[in-house]
Amino acid sequence: MGTFSIEKVLSLKPDLLLLADWQYQVLEIDLEPIDKAGIPIVVIDYNRESPSLHILSTKILGQITGEEQRAKELCEFYQNTLDQIQSTIAQANRAKPKVYVEFGNKGPSESGFTFGKNMWGPLIELAMGENIAKPFIEQWGPMNPEQILVSRPDVIFIAGRETELKKNKEAMVMGVEIPQNEAQKRLDGYKQRLGWSSLPAIKNNQLYGVYQGASRTLADIAMVQFIAQALYPDLFEGVDAQKLYIDFHKKYLPVIPSGTFVIQASSK
Repeated sequence: MGTFSIEKVLSLKPDLLLLADWQYQVLEIDLEPIDKAGIPIVVIDYNRESPSLHILSTKILGQITGEEQRAKELCEFYQNTLDQIQSTIAQANRAKPKVYVEFGNKGPSESGFTFGKNMWGPLIELAMGENIAKPFIEQWGPMNPEQILVSRPDVIFIAGRETELKKNKEAMVMGVEIPQNEAQKRLDGYKQRLGWSSLPAIKNNQLYGVYQGASRTLADIAMVQFIAQALYPDLFEGVDAQKLYIDFHKKYLPVIPSGTFVIQASSK
């Protein structure tokens, strides 16, 4: 937020100012000049990964852009896909697997952020998993490594992005133009983290990589699908979450990404 300039916004004379909720929370006390200038401020929220907020934010964007019908179609696609995932799991009436997710920008040698009520935390719950970090992490932050061992997660997800490809040779990388073998190699490195060899997730090869950039948009329904498939593999045989992610872009967005967006650790 250090690059945000009230003066610059005023000089541009926009019809409105669009902010994410977390941006508004930071900037609220500084926005009075914009309000006095008669510039409407519109706040949307995809960070909390709440289906109702995803849908409301999308409808608002549809109203702003005059694309209400397109927004309606997007919301229906998102909600219908989520309903199908959750109803499939609910009908099976299974115990929820315990899940740990970590942003892997620091690599296996140092604990990265995990998520409580924000981003990947709610995505785990949408996929009907039990987020082991929720009792200990409010929004995001590192979890005590010993607590991870005590909690004994059944499934572990390491989120990565493109930024660390050349910055940190051990950090998890996922995303646009990331080769699968590079993502695989870095994900496999987490098997060697101190104490992890005793965890059910590692013993049963339930270690997965996900794309950090695929959260916080309607496209993150593909990540919900992937998480659900990892937690309940027999319920989602043949489902291709990476294809779902790419097909979403093909249908609704101008750029079709290529790269590695979901992956499982090698069985070696």
